[in-house]
Amino acid sequence: MTETETIAYDVVVLGAGPVGENVADRTRAAGLSTAVVESELVGGECSYWACIPSKALLRPVIARADARRVPGLRQSVQGPLDAAAVLAHRNYYTSDWHDDGAAGWLDGIGADLHRGHGRLTGPRTVTVTASDGGQKVLTARHAVAVCTGTDAVLPDLPGLADVKPWTSRNATSAQEVPGRLVVVGGGVVATEMATAWQALGSQVTVLVRGKGLLNRMEPFAGELVAEALTEAGADVRTGTSVESVSRENGTVVVVTDQGDRIEADEILFATGRRPKTGDIGLDTIGLEPGSWLPTDDSLRVTGSDWLYAVGDVNHRALLTHQGKYQARIAGAAIAARASGEPLLESDPWGAHAATADHHAVPQVVFTDPEAAAVGLSLAEAEQAGHRVRAVDVDMTSASGAGLYADGYRGRARMVVDLNEEILRGVTFVGPGVSELIHSATIAVAGQVPISRLWHAVPSFPTISEVWLRLLEAYRDN
Repeated sequence: MTETETIAYDVVVLGAGPVGENVADRTRAAGLSTAVVESELVGGECSYWACIPSKALLRPVIARADARRVPGLRQSVQGPLDAAAVLAHRNYYTSDWHDDGAAGWLDGIGADLHRGHGRLTGPRTVTVTASDGGQKVLTARHAVAVCTGTDAVLPDLPGLADVKPWTSRNATSAQEVPGRLVVVGGGVVATEMATAWQALGSQVTVLVRGKGLLNRMEPFAGELVAEALTEAGADVRTGTSVESVSRENGTVVVVTDQGDRIEADEILFATGRRPKTGDIGLDTIGLEPGSWLPTDDSLRVTGSDWLYAVGDVNHRALLTHQGKYQARIAGAAIAARASGEPLLESDPWGAHAATADHHAVPQVVFTDPEAAAVGLSLAEAEQAGHRVRAVDVDMTSASGAGLYADGYRGRARMVVDLNEEILRGVTFVGPGVSELIHSATIAVAGQVPISRLWHAVPSFPTISEVWLRLLEAYRDN
């Protein structure tokens, strides 16, 4: 029998997506020996099945929509998208689902990559089982960071497995455009994929159980996106649930709770995510397999002095950029604890506290129109007990909006804390607003007083001048 090799490191990272990569980057920069364990592709969900491929699909969709709103150009872009070229461009940005570049980057920072399934087998211990069955035991002197992310949740419908439904992975990696596509869900994945595939030539039907789309944002965001999807030719049905789904002679048949029968070539379920912690050995350290892993603000798992949970797996903010932010904080905290330096976790906005997770999480939905928000919505701010006021303006109040596109439609809102005279949240909806949200993130994270924002002069004539319109509306009312 071959003896199992045991290797000691300062830090062991489970998962080589963007979050795990960033933890490794920070711990290696601090001089800590670091192992990274990955069972799939280095680069993770974001690089191959989420952020990158979805945006590669959506960019030509948005560019064409914008061009059609510009006089002198719209007549040149009335034809269909070249779907084959769009899909090929998407394939390029996923490196055709090869991870040589990402693995090379890990090697370049001096982290050791161990390919295989990593499983905790006790405190500070991870056993890696390779595809050939071989095993290695990795021990961590200072920390194990769980960065395994999430995967898609499918509903409990009889016979669903036989239908072979799409999840987000299929929707972002499909090599052919389905003639008809049913999208179940009303969140970010559902709206973005409905936008992309409708523009690429599918006849899309969106089934939303709730009252509208994007229900975690301000209500007007989902309303404007639903209106645009409908105008693009999609069939958006709210207050509708799936009662049954089957595949008959290759055709997907969906029956709704309204009694409607819908036929399609494919069906995408975008109905939630769950943590990928079911088979990573949590039971060996007294934790519940399959559970979210709650943490303190240094991203250390509650009740542990060595286990960290970073990114989606901790359920703080299920966004790649926020997970990478957490990774930078966690890496700094691990390094500080390893060297015996004072930890600044109790210092809000300090080097070892992921404070932005509570107050300034930005997000962009790359639909047409785009929807972008940071911080709290009006409802969330009121529920949190803040004395707030919502200030709304039409995006066309900025001259740059009309210059950007004929018939520009959009809306902006800032949620003002009336006691502290700072912003609790900002939302923009409209073409091109994805590039506005970082200014709002700075205002919210920096807790910039309204009085100082008056001195942040927006350039004329840009869409950013909507900031001045918002401040004027606050002053005048």
